[in-house]
Amino acid sequence: MSAPSDTWTIELGELDAAMGVEVLEQSAERVVARMPVAGNRQSFGLLHGGASAAFAEALGSWAAVIHAGPGRTAVGVDLSATHHRSARDGYVTGVATAVHRGSTLATYEVVLTDDDGRRLCTARITNLILDKKEQAA
Repeated sequence: MSAPSDTWTIELGELDAAMGVEVLEQSAERVVARMPVAGNRQSFGLLHGGASAAFAEALGSWAAVIHAGPGRTAVGVDLSATHHRSARDGYVTGVATAVHRGSTLATYEVVLTDDDGRRLCTARITNLILDKKEQAA
């Protein structure tokens, strides 16, 4: 899905790239991405809950920045995640869907599922919408 020219396009950060995140769809209403379980496991061979939380936060924050629009940005102020089950292999798909898109706050529900469509994690992230500050040269 291509974004209008004045809309920010998702750029992976260092952690996103290290986790192997691939963006599949992006808009202010919905962001979809996937991440491999391999490379994101904890010491017992299961998908790390912190990786799930970081993945969910990225999806919701990206959607909030797109919603914020030109000259504005978004910063996370609240994240909650409930882990329902884990995974040992395959991919995790995340879908961030807008719950509220206001002028100062944006809230997204993020659902992470495994390759069989089973829900692994439900997260909610709220972002504060801010004007971008001018950067010094």
